[in-house]
Amino acid sequence: MNPEEPELWGRRSPTRLRPGPAADASWQEEEEESRLRPCCQRPMAAGGGVGLLPFLRLLGQLKRVPRTGWVYRNVAKPESVSDHMYRMAMMALVTEDKNLNKDRCIRLALVHDMAECIVGDIAPADNIPKEEKHRREETAMQQLTHLLSEDLRKEIYDLWEEYENQSTAEAKFVKQLDQCEMILQAFEYEELEKTPGRLQDFFDSTAGKFVHPEILQLVSLIYTERKKRIAATSHPHS
Repeated sequence: MNPEEPELWGRRSPTRLRPGPAADASWQEEEEESRLRPCCQRPMAAGGGVGLLPFLRLLGQLKRVPRTGWVYRNVAKPESVSDHMYRMAMMALVTEDKNLNKDRCIRLALVHDMAECIVGDIAPADNIPKEEKHRREETAMQQLTHLLSEDLRKEIYDLWEEYENQSTAEAKFVKQLDQCEMILQAFEYEELEKTPGRLQDFFDSTAGKFVHPEILQLVSLIYTERKKRIAATSHPHS
């Protein structure tokens, strides 16, 4: 675990939500507590760059927010949201699809999980309805972008909204990168922990969701390598 994690878990932002009814009660309590947050975590009027430092400090939380899926599966030293977004951005950078706006794909990858620096990484196991998850993240994005100038506020919020609405070819591509990066990470954790096949549910959750040719090819390579590891474990002397 990152040595900074004890600080993270003791703070209001971001918050780890656990499955069950307690999550909603916890959220209500945290919203009340949010009034007492340090000024660097509250919206302030943009202009003159005064909001840049609190904006960057909030973003810095992403380095300390562990990806919930790995936490729930007891993965040792789970990656952060920031780790995940960085590799996604690199995957967008190396695409060779000339029909896509590569720069926009990179920007979408960098913005798509920004809200998690405030609301945490809400996973399906948290039993938070999709509409409520969107509401929380929308509020967080408004809080974050309010710290910036009007032009930057619009640019970043519009990117997030584009991804959420899956309204462009670039947004759809980046969504597939998100899922592909997840199964690549799952494969790597299985290798690191020498437990081939243990994280099968992550692969099951993405079955049939990949359509872009480049991503399909990459997914095929991941599956091929993973099957070799599983087979080697099942038949160690073959």
